[in-house]
Amino acid sequence: MANYIAIVHKDPNSDFGVSFPDFSGCITAGSNIDEAKDMAQDALILHIQGMLEDGEKLPAPSKLEEIMADPDFADATAFLVVGVPDAKPRTIRVNITVPEMTLKQIDTAAKKRGMSRSSFLVHAAQNAIQSNQLGTSL
Repeated sequence: MANYIAIVHKDPNSDFGVSFPDFSGCITAGSNIDEAKDMAQDALILHIQGMLEDGEKLPAPSKLEEIMADPDFADATAFLVVGVPDAKPRTIRVNITVPEMTLKQIDTAAKKRGMSRSSFLVHAAQNAIQSNQLGTSL
């Protein structure tokens, strides 16, 4: 897991803004510091996913001392350490039991999308998990 520094900014009558010195354009905000921290985690993960999909290389995390010495961040309200999962998680082979008709439907749907069976199942599971986290039903 890599850890990146987030800079928290707070102007009077504003939310807590968050930016990442290592990721230009990755910004978010929250109405309180806890919400800003949570939003920072989500924003960074999405930003990194986009970079990886575009074939970009992730920067090495900057050191807190370097960021604190940078005059651009002198007005920081707080510094957060935001951890992100490894960019290329280890894959594990699994054996599952599926009704034959369902497997045929999975294979047909995967083929229509130009995906492998495994890729299709992983994407379907990720979509279901994300929908559940957002409070929507399947």
